[in-house]
Amino acid sequence: MARNVRLMHCTADDVFRVLANGWLYPLWVVGTSRIRDVAEDWPAEGATLHHSFGPWPLVTNDRTVMRVWDPPHRVVLEPHGGPIGVARVAIDVKPRGDACVVRLQEEPMTGPTRILPDTVFDAVTRWRNAETLHRLALLAEGGAPGVGGAGAAVGGAPPAEKEFPRP
Repeated sequence: MARNVRLMHCTADDVFRVLANGWLYPLWVVGTSRIRDVAEDWPAEGATLHHSFGPWPLVTNDRTVMRVWDPPHRVVLEPHGGPIGVARVAIDVKPRGDACVVRLQEEPMTGPTRILPDTVFDAVTRWRNAETLHRLALLAEGGAPGVGGAGAAVGGAPPAEKEFPRP
């Protein structure tokens, strides 16, 4: 099982606002190229989002199922990856002062990645998931609409006009 941990300079609620928006999934999940549909009841347990992964023209359509939704503490996702198989991804969030610690654990459930030696699977997956947590942090710390901070720059209220002194 591959594990990654990252300190994020935001609240657990900020992280969960990103996770709750299925349309943001390809912005933080490395390898996901697009979202095709998000269930109306996302992020409820059992809800699905339909995504594609891989580079064009080798794009594969598949889905991710929400298995546990327990904000602001824990999420368990079951991403389906076509010929790669199914994985179990747990995201645990713990407050730490004005920040939070996010731990992402991934393990293969089905498919050819299950037969890889743990050291190989863990090395490749930890490298990819470090980038996944980096992207999630960028969104949660203020870049995603509705999360605060820089969210206004991506579709929120326009910034106030600045007065400049006349010469």
